[in-house]
Amino acid sequence: MRLILLGPPGVGKGTQASAIVKKYNVPHISTGDIFRANIKDGTELGKKAKEYMDKGLLVPDELVVSIVKDRLTKEDCVHGFLLDGFPRTINQAEALDKELTKMGIKLDKVVNIDADKEILIERAVGRRICKTCGSSYHVKFNPPKVENLCDIDNGELFQRDDDTHETVATRIEVYLNQTQPLIDYYQEKGIILNIDGTKPIDEVFETIVKALGDN
Repeated sequence: MRLILLGPPGVGKGTQASAIVKKYNVPHISTGDIFRANIKDGTELGKKAKEYMDKGLLVPDELVVSIVKDRLTKEDCVHGFLLDGFPRTINQAEALDKELTKMGIKLDKVVNIDADKEILIERAVGRRICKTCGSSYHVKFNPPKVENLCDIDNGELFQRDDDTHETVATRIEVYLNQTQPLIDYYQEKGIILNIDGTKPIDEVFETIVKALGDN
């Protein structure tokens, strides 16, 4: 199963990614992880990427595609992969298509987990994290037994600085503006699966599995 995973901040993409890779026994590939691995290993691609990142510049599409292509040639990708965080632009999507064609493979589906903007904001703004163990709660959907205290270790719960209404709204808006052309691109190819991310976690996953044709 060769998949791309899309979804705005707060939609639960990370949780679904973990479930998908476990179900289909494929690697979860995020560009951030690839960059870090290449930089750590001191590869030529990693050195080039680091030059841009150290200057605070975006890594050029050509280099990003090269790094992703290199990762897709690894043995663990023989039976498939889940791409997360790539592609981000039409240029990257077109370049990926060309490289996959050269490799003699193609994408099966693009899973787009979606939810109303206001719901995503409510989810993020209500999130609380334990200062001690990092456990996550929500004031409405998953509250702790004792207000502001972690169920596990009684650690104090706090709200992340970037979980304010304004910051979250901006983050989502940027994502939507950036990603909509990509959604349209894959829609035209007939391989996009639009999944309702407002449902319970297990139900969202069941919907994804059914949509992928695996009951």
